[in-house]
Amino acid sequence: MNKSIGTKNESSLHRTLKFQYTKPGGMTEVEVGDFIADGINKDGEYIEVQTGSFAPLEKKVRELASHSKVRIVHPIAVKKIIQVYDKRKELLYTRRSPLKGSLWDVFTALVHAPKLPLIKNVVIEVVLADITEKRIKDGKGAWRRRGISIYDKELTAWHESTLLGKKADFLRFVPFEKNEEFTVNSLAEQAGIKKETAQKALYVLTKMKVVKRIGKKQRAWVYVR
Repeated sequence: MNKSIGTKNESSLHRTLKFQYTKPGGMTEVEVGDFIADGINKDGEYIEVQTGSFAPLEKKVRELASHSKVRIVHPIAVKKIIQVYDKRKELLYTRRSPLKGSLWDVFTALVHAPKLPLIKNVVIEVVLADITEKRIKDGKGAWRRRGISIYDKELTAWHESTLLGKKADFLRFVPFEKNEEFTVNSLAEQAGIKKETAQKALYVLTKMKVVKRIGKKQRAWVYVR
């Protein structure tokens, strides 16, 4: 059987959230069919911690959801501190990332799995937190980081969490009245987000049938709730 990897390459962030959502009374690394769930809590709900895209989760979540409820825990860094170490893992310097995450970043994770929230028994819990990212100058990292590798992430502060469990929960991302027409640009302006984020959000919300694309005006797609 082609089972999931389990704890291989698990970050401190992933491990902390896994134990937080399964304990006390639950278990971690639970075998379910061809997959290994991150855990199961005392109420019998499967826990899956996903720090990146939801695309790799779709088959696994469908399998888990056929047996019981599933909670996908997705952390987003409101504040990210970057620590860079040398090869001996001695701290060289610390800096704060200029990027500031928000609840809207859930659409970056959903853009390649837009129908995941529609699976029966599935709820997404978005955790807004402060995260410390530890990097090492080993020459093996991505070119955009000049060969610096990410070797761990840690949860340093918890701000709040939001549950997204049904289509109605996603209406919070549509700050317009029913049948009021809007575009990517007007959503970005109204919500105070980047155009790229608004594009991802509307792609996902359209696939979920939370919003509907009704045509074009002056080369811009028009949507309604």
